[in-house]
Amino acid sequence: MDKEEKAIFVTDLRERLRTAKAVFVVEYKGLDVEAMNRVRSELRKNDAEFRVVKNRLLRLASRDTESASIESQLSGPCAVAIAYKDVVAPAKVLSEMSKAYEKLELKVGQMSGKVMDVPTIRRLADIPGREQLLAQVLAGMQAVPASLVRVLHGVIANLMNVLNAIGTAKEKRQ
Repeated sequence: MDKEEKAIFVTDLRERLRTAKAVFVVEYKGLDVEAMNRVRSELRKNDAEFRVVKNRLLRLASRDTESASIESQLSGPCAVAIAYKDVVAPAKVLSEMSKAYEKLELKVGQMSGKVMDVPTIRRLADIPGREQLLAQVLAGMQAVPASLVRVLHGVIANLMNVLNAIGTAKEKRQ
């Protein structure tokens, strides 16, 4: 890459980092091409991208972005996973892949400018995904009206039972 191409690359990467919800840095030393492609594919399914970037270029791109907080952690062969929508899903993918491939090692992450160490990333990966959380909220919202309907149905059923008992009692008196 010549100087002009590097400048274009850094500008493009800076824009990607600015729009990112979270950024995760991993070390991939010794990982084969097939495994790298699998990681890329899984991240792409979760609206994230995986790029191998020279540390110097990543440092330049991260200046004036929230990712500047992780500059000090950039050493050795690093790749960056950039999450654009959901933060939990890419963390899950990277956590699972790091368990499947010993050579893929989580190093650091950042979300909203706050640095996340490896245990924090793993805890983030344990959170239910966005779809599951939305389903839980929806179930909670549906539970209230459903309970109200059951209670009102029970009141009406009890009223009907009382009226039937009164009617039966009046028939017996006559």
